This record gives sequence, C-alpha cells and structure tokens, in this order.
Amino acid sequence: MNQRVKKLLVLGMTAVMSVTALAGCGSKPASNGSTSAASEASGEKTLNFGCQMYGDGLIDPTNQINAAWNCMRFGISEALFKFNDNMEVEPWLAESAETDDYITWTIKIRDGIKFSDGCDMTASSVAASLQRMLDEGPNGSSTPEKYLPYESKITADDETDTVTIVLPEANANLKNNLAYPVCAIVDVNDTKDWNNGVIGTGPYAVESFEDQVGYTMTANKYYYEDVPYDTVKVMFMGDASAKTMALQSGQVDLVENITNAADLKKLQEDENFTVDIASGVRCGFAWMNMKGVLANETLRKAILMGIDYDAICGSATIGGLYTPGFSVLPSILPYGYEELENPYAYDPEAAKKLLDDAGIVDTDGDGIREIDGKNINLVCVSYENRLLNDFSDAYAQYLGEIGIGVTADYGSSDDQWGKLVSGDYDLNNNNWTTVGNGDPTEYLANWYSKSTADYCGYASDEYDSLYEQLLEETDTDKRAELIKQMQQILINDAVAVIDGYYNSSMIYSKKVGYAHIHTADYYWLTTEIKPAA
Repeated sequence: MNQRVKKLLVLGMTAVMSVTALAGCGSKPASNGSTSAASEASGEKTLNFGCQMYGDGLIDPTNQINAAWNCMRFGISEALFKFNDNMEVEPWLAESAETDDYITWTIKIRDGIKFSDGCDMTASSVAASLQRMLDEGPNGSSTPEKYLPYESKITADDETDTVTIVLPEANANLKNNLAYPVCAIVDVNDTKDWNNGVIGTGPYAVESFEDQVGYTMTANKYYYEDVPYDTVKVMFMGDASAKTMALQSGQVDLVENITNAADLKKLQEDENFTVDIASGVRCGFAWMNMKGVLANETLRKAILMGIDYDAICGSATIGGLYTPGFSVLPSILPYGYEELENPYAYDPEAAKKLLDDAGIVDTDGDGIREIDGKNINLVCVSYENRLLNDFSDAYAQYLGEIGIGVTADYGSSDDQWGKLVSGDYDLNNNNWTTVGNGDPTEYLANWYSKSTADYCGYASDEYDSLYEQLLEETDTDKRAELIKQMQQILINDAVAVIDGYYNSSMIYSKKVGYAHIHTADYYWLTTEIKPAA
C-alpha cells in the first residue's frame, strides 16, 4: 500500500470517528470500512462462511420470509424470544411475557441491550420495530399477520421497560410467534438502507454488501456478550459441490447444508472436517395450485400415487439427506404421524385406472393425457437447493410414465417465491421448517383459506374449522389431536407432493473450534461458532 493511500485511509478513519462522536446513537455500525482489508495483517479473527443465497441476499424482515431469515441467519437480528433445540421457547431480548387472557400481553424488555449503532434498545424501539412489521407487511411477502395480526395494538412504557400487545383475539402461541425471524427487533429510527443495511442487536453488523457475492460483517462492539470473530465474510454459494470444493481448498471455513449425498459422506469420513446434523423438522414439498388444472382432485390423487417417494429418498443422489413420508409434518414430530393413513401410496397402475375411470385419457396417442381437450403439462417451479430440482426431475420421470407431462421451470429461490405468491405455477417445490415458531400452527396456515399465506388456493370448511379451534386451544394434548386431524384432511385432499423430511447440516474445517446447526435453522452465525484455539 503506498503512502498516499495510507494517508487517505487514516483521514477517512478519522472522519468516520468524528462523525460517530457527533452523531452518537444514530451513527453507522461499528466499522470503519477497512476492517476486512486489514484483518489478516492485524491478526484479527476472520470467519469465511459459504452459504446459499436466498431472496437476492436482502435482509429486511418485512420484505419476504427469506430476507427475514437472512437477517437472523447472518447474526444481524435477534428476537424477543428464541427456541432451543427441543423447539421450546426461551427469552432472548425479552425477560418475560405475561397474560391473563391470551389477548393482552405484557412483555418485559431486557436491560442493557444496544443496537449495533450504539442506540439503546428501549421498549419504544421494540414497539416501533413490531409496528413497522405490521405497517410494511402488506407491501412485502413476509405475511406477518401469521405471527402478529395487523389489528394488534402495540404500546410501550420506557419507565417500566415493558411493551403491551393487545391482540384482536386470544392466541396462546404469541411468544412462539415473536421468536420467528419476521418479528426480529431492528433499529427503525436509524436504519437507512432496508435492503442490505438493517441495524439489529445481533453479534455482527453489516459493513458492506456485494450483489450476488455476499456480505462483509464486523463484530458488534456493543454486543452484550463476547463476539468470537472480528470479521465474517458471508459468501453466496448455491451449488453443493462448489461449497465442498471451497471448504476443501480452504476458501471457506464453514458451510451450511451440502446437499450432495456423495460429498457429504466424503466430508464425514475426512478427519479434517466436522459435520453437525440437526434433526429433520423440515419438509420438502410441492404446492399444488388449485386455481388451475390441479383443481381436479382426481388428477392430484393420481399424481401422488404415481410417484415413488421411498425410491427417490433412497437413491444415490438423495440417500440419507431426506426421510420419506406422506404428511406435511415430519414423522418425528409428536402429532400422531404413526396414526395417519396414506390412501395414495405408490401404485402407478392404480393411478392410471383412476385417471381412466375419470375420463382423463390420451385421445391423440402422444402419450400425454388431456383435460378439456388440452394436454396436461404441469409447470413445476423449483430452485437448486436441498435437492429440490432433483426431486422435481423425478416428478417428471414418474408422472411421464402415467401420462402426465411436466415442464421444469428452475430459477433462483427468489424466482420460486415470487411465482408462489403470484400463483404462476402448477407445482411449486420448496423446503420449509414446519415448526418455525415452535409449533406448526403458522405453517398449517398455508392451507387455511382465510389466510394470505394460502398460496395454493385450497379451501376446506372442515380444515378451516379445526384451524380456528387450534388458534384458541391452549391444552397441549388437545392441540396435538387437532393437528393430527388437520394432517389427515390435507392427506385425503391431496394438497401437496411430499418430497420427504430434510436433515440440516453445518460443516466446518479445523480453523473453526465449534459450530452447530440448530433445529430451528435460522440460527446460523451465533456466538457459539468460535475459532479454533
């Protein structure tokens, strides 16, 4: 580095320090623009993290679900509550929550918490963050009303450090809902760049963002615990093999979810790497759009009977990464999976007969059946993550054998989400955490006809009635019984193609002393991840 550049850097750092001193609480996060460049020379601790890019890398929690997850996964934001690995809710930025009627909740805020710009987290700032979620929610696709209804009233008392939330109706699950990334607490007053510069309370703060490349993060010097790394470089890597090669070459120290069975096995057998795997509470499934040709229930049932999920999950490509199943909720959850019945087990001959008997036949001999004189050609939207494209390719192969055409529409996760919300698909394949708020209630809203999250257009009076009972029920055993009944209705009505239940993973090199993938896998860059001694 020449002397002129050194001088400019010193002048720039001095200017930033001066502005910070003058601006006080409203200043930029704790960084000076030269941290990442100088980290090696100064001996600072740097973590290189390779991960999938979701939602174009955006981190505004109100923008979309992917952006909310990004914000929390990258260690920027935290919520009032969080989940342990048993998906039990615990205090995080809150000390407690009290209610007598499940309508009016009083939340005590932790003392001494600061945002990464140095501002105190007060009851007023928490209320402002939650209110922004409600105000901006309808403009994005985060569907925050699943977690906090738009009609909720939020007030703050800074003298008692309490936030009061008055719900439009009773909800025993509010603490769980407030743990979801959409409800993360961010600095509304001082965040200027909502796409890539959100200010949170997490251990890391955004220093810079490069589109399609990733983030450079710096330690939040105001964090309430020791932050293990001075700098974290978040590098977007969509391809599983690219993650593996980057890890093996030393380009990155830590990656999430290598979704290639052969690569994962190779790393598990290599003493230079550690593979941490979380229990599978994720479900891979494809929505069936009931606003189009898949409004035909017979066709949906035949599709389920025409796909061999056991064979797909046991294949060389996918083996070990997914457990096959037939419900929208994973079999390991305590919601009566073993008592459910699957009327649409793999039986291609029975699927053909079902279609033939319904008059859904191939009249012109081209191998594709028709409905209303048109070939059945299902547009299957998917993206390259957690083997979703591989599952979708398998759909096409299996369904072709019973006379149903499938056209692949594979893009980014943002493409998949946008087409889901707009209804521009027949099948839309994705992978969701089913108990993202410690309970499947908000996930099951995806098929509740009165919810804005019912992207597939499914409607069932029986299901809606049970869902509304679930919203009000507080008894654990009764809730489990309602959830079991709801699962069976969705199975009977053939609402989704179930890929199986995915096991998340975190893989790291010897440069990292410890890392862990949580059951709620929106906790990625936490203070648990530490450099090797």
